[in-house]
Amino acid sequence: MIVLASQSASRRALLEAAQVPFEALSPGVDEEAAKEALRADGLDARQLADALAELKALRVSRRVPGGLVLGCDQTLSLDDGTMIDKAVDPADAKRILKLLSGRVHHLHSAAVIALNGEPIWRHIERVRMTVRPLSDAFIAAYLDGDWEQCRWCVGCYRIEGPGAQLFAKVEGSQFAIQGLPLLPLLDFLRVRGVLAS
Repeated sequence: MIVLASQSASRRALLEAAQVPFEALSPGVDEEAAKEALRADGLDARQLADALAELKALRVSRRVPGGLVLGCDQTLSLDDGTMIDKAVDPADAKRILKLLSGRVHHLHSAAVIALNGEPIWRHIERVRMTVRPLSDAFIAAYLDGDWEQCRWCVGCYRIEGPGAQLFAKVEGSQFAIQGLPLLPLLDFLRVRGVLAS
């Protein structure tokens, strides 16, 4: 059995489209408290994504003996190492988009699979993303139209929706941008015999 330790609509849609059999359970993790503690330990954006994905996988794995539990997380960092979190409200989203405008940032997408309370597989992908210069008018119209969907996304964008209009260049996997390093995961599931090879 594969269990997705997430309620993310995007991750569920990716697994469903790839015809991966799974069920989804909430990990019940206070992400903000966990993030704060991990940052206090000096973790960078890549390490933070990995640690949060592992935390979610382990939390659910302890409740599902024998199940392959998939935990995922994403973090966003600027070239100088500054990390950006999800927006708390539209004003914060506007601030974030103005900060990203005309700049390069890196999205780190981590996945960890746990079995019986132990991590057995992990993968982290980094995507280099160049945001085109965004006008204040564009940002306002974009948030008016997509805030209810993009509010759940780090960086305030859904690449599979209007968020695609923010970018001049993307170097990396669209699956990773949507929250899951899907191709390495599918390879692991084939090796495990969960999917046909």
